[in-house]
Amino acid sequence: MSAVIRVLVAEDQAAVRAGLVLILNSAVDVEVVGEAADGEQAVALARALRPDLVLMDVQMPRLDGVSATREVVAEGLADVLVLTTFDLDAYVFGALRAGAAGFLLKNTEAADLLAAVRTVAGGEGLIAPAVTRRLIAEFAAGPARAPRADPAVLAALTRREREVLACLGEGMSNAEVAGCLDMAEATVKTHVSRLLGKLDLRSRVQAAVLAQELGIRPGSEGCPEV
Repeated sequence: MSAVIRVLVAEDQAAVRAGLVLILNSAVDVEVVGEAADGEQAVALARALRPDLVLMDVQMPRLDGVSATREVVAEGLADVLVLTTFDLDAYVFGALRAGAAGFLLKNTEAADLLAAVRTVAGGEGLIAPAVTRRLIAEFAAGPARAPRADPAVLAALTRREREVLACLGEGMSNAEVAGCLDMAEATVKTHVSRLLGKLDLRSRVQAAVLAQELGIRPGSEGCPEV
């Protein structure tokens, strides 16, 4: 990641998009490199501009934000932070399944928006832990989820990686995982990267949902209690 976080804003409402751009450009370490008014344009601009992050509205014309997120993430073009009007909107579930790094409500305060952009750009996809934990739990338990994952996928993980996965399932940040498991934060990042690769997942949020689906929590699978 470059010193300045390059952001593409995808939002079909011009007034909302302008407000987001104004907030983002007010920060010295953030630069809006493009604006998209629909999902197809968002994907095209992501391919052309290769931003660090796409701020993606989930409800857009031509190509919805969930489908656009899936394309952006699948091609490795950028991390995606989705925007929604309603807390726990059904669209958010689809976006997280598609590989989004996290979500924000459109009425988020400017300082929180900037903090979220920095968090995702820094490699940590869980935004607002208290909200995210509830989101993960409801996602795993709700009717919108895919068939329950096969526990056999965990066979590829080391015990330490399972411990880290369990912590991700609780919505923990890297710093929180490091404190829980008594390891360096850099080591946590390494474990997260490795387990994502082994499980063929594209984001730590997907890993958190998998942990919830499989019932992998601190205290299970030999993981330490939180």
